[in-house]
Order: sequence, then structure tokens, then C-alpha cells
Amino acid sequence: GKDEAGFPTVEFVGLTANRLKEVENKVLAHCRTGVHPEIVPIVEELTIPNTDTRILIFIVPSTSTVHSYKPRSKDATTYYVRIGRQTVEAKNGILRELLVRKGALEPWDRRSNSISNDNDIDMIAFRYYLQQMGLWDSKKGIEDYLSTSESLSPFVPTFAVREQLTNKTLFRNFTLLLFSKQPTKFFAGAYTVLSIYPGLDRSDAVAEKHEVIGSVIEQAKKVIDLLESESYTIFDKRKTKPNQSKYPKRALQEAVVNAIVHRDYENDRPTRITVFSNRIEVLSPGSLPRAIQKEKFLEGRAAPHWRNQALAYFFNRLQLAQAEGQGIPTIIRTMREEGCPEPVFEIDEDSVTCILPAHPRYEIIL
Repeated sequence: GKDEAGFPTVEFVGLTANRLKEVENKVLAHCRTGVHPEIVPIVEELTIPNTDTRILIFIVPSTSTVHSYKPRSKDATTYYVRIGRQTVEAKNGILRELLVRKGALEPWDRRSNSISNDNDIDMIAFRYYLQQMGLWDSKKGIEDYLSTSESLSPFVPTFAVREQLTNKTLFRNFTLLLFSKQPTKFFAGAYTVLSIYPGLDRSDAVAEKHEVIGSVIEQAKKVIDLLESESYTIFDKRKTKPNQSKYPKRALQEAVVNAIVHRDYENDRPTRITVFSNRIEVLSPGSLPRAIQKEKFLEGRAAPHWRNQALAYFFNRLQLAQAEGQGIPTIIRTMREEGCPEPVFEIDEDSVTCILPAHPRYEIIL
């Protein structure tokens, strides 16, 4: 309805006593027969002053289980989630995220890969990087680390698991991304494309393109090295700060590592870094996880959340990434300290793009 000033107002109509029990029984029946596993709401009645009507309230406590519902209009059960003010069907990435959050599905990076075997691991790289991380014990052999019982930290599981039916040793997804000879054998999008254009857009015919393959560690290192030439120093003796970098090296590193570590590897698109004359765009496949608030993410205030926690752990041990969700704040801070424009984050349904604008001084050399 509307109040005396014409503004919308809620009118609590309520239910009469004879309708109260009818509605309650109908809803509880749906919760028993339509929802799986069934739920048992707490039912309360709210009285409306000066009337003989009441409001029926159903409270559904949160559970650790994923519940599906079978509407009469569908033949199969369906999962639903609440997005904003809407209740929508959970599909694709949203459904996977729901199942992982409720423990019905293991996080992607921790799952075993059914087509992996011992020949897929680069043993030399495996030992070298464990030494770099300070996790190598010379008293142990490589087979001890790659066993199904050896875990390096409470934050990461074993590198391998034992398949129950065949007793075969299978490697987890994060192990293959970090230490396999060819991750694209298992994950179609597990490579990085770096394109360098001399102008402001992709219309320029002269461009430099690199398709970077290998383990995700090697990809990150190679791309960071290739971008080193973009972080040159610009001199202007007329300014109080005569030396300024076109891009802060730390911001470039964090943007690249974030895109590789936190991307969705079930998406077959590659990680893509595109260099233009006035900006660098770093595209990471996969939507922003629903657990992260978009507004806080854009401001660099979002709470830590990992799509691939095991990858984040090892990149942190290699000192390639910041810990505890510090990547985005570091990008914002270093860009600001260098005098560059604020970074821009574009969040789409299937990707997150970090845009780093060049320092304004770069225009003096054009």
C-alpha cells in the first residue's frame, strides 16, 4: 500500500486461524517430500495487534548439506541459490561452487586426475622447487613425497591419492599444474597467452605474441620476465621525482600471479595478458567466487578466499605471491605509490580482468 505521503508501505494482512494450519501443513509437506535431504523448518506465529489474524514464519536453519528441490513443473531435482533478491537455479560454476562450499564436492585443485601416471611428473623440477620452498628433506626420496600418505602442510593434501577400485596411484590436479611436464594434456586452458601491441587497441597489424606453456610456476616466471621490458623507468628532470616507472614491477607480478593461481581451470580459455601502449590487461578465466563481495573486492578490502588454495600455498612458499589475500591491495597500493592511475577491475560472468594504466609520464616519449 501507500502511506499518507504516497510512499510505499507494507501492510501485514496475515492469515485467519483456519488458514493458518492449512498453509503450515502444506509447506511442511513440501519440505518433507520435495526437498532432498528433507528439511524441518522451525515454525513460529506472529500476532498482529488489534486483529484476529497472524503471520506464519518458517525458519530454516543452515545445514552442512546441499539440498535439492523437485518442482512440479520439472522431472528432475534442481539446486537453487539466492543471488541478491532473486532465487535462481544453480548451474555450471555456481553449482560447483555450492557443492564445494557444502562439502559435497572436493575443491577442484584437490581432486585426483584419472588419466595421470608417474611419467607425467617432472621429477627434476619437483625436487628443485621443493628445495626452493625449503620443504625438501635430503633423508627422504622423491617417492616418499609423491606417496599417498605424505603431506607437506596442514594447508595442503598429499600430492597423490590411491584409487580404491584399481589401487592405482593418481595425482591431484594441483600436483599436475605445478609439476607436470605438460599441464595442457589434462587441462585445455592451462597455458598463458601474452600479446604486445604498439598502439592503443588490437587493430595494429604489428604485434608480438607468446604462447607460454609448461608448469604454472614456469608460466608465471616467464611472463613476469617478458613484462620486465614494460616496467622501464621514464626520466623527466623538470619534476620533483625525475625517475618514474611506467608500471610498478610488483603490481605486474601480483596481477600475473593472481590471474594464474586463482583462475578457473575447468574453463578451457587460457590466461591472457595483453600489452597496449598505455595499459596492460590481465584476464583470468572464471567468474568472481560468490563468497567474495564485489564492492569489497574492487576496493581491495575483500576477505581472503581461494579457488585453488593448494596453488596459492605453493606460490606463496616460492615468494611469487602475497599471503592472505594481499594481492589486490598490493596492486592498488603500488600503483598509487608510483603515481600511476588507479587499476581497473572488470568483473564478467566468466572472467575477471585487471587493467593497469601506464604512468602519465609515458606520453612524453611518444
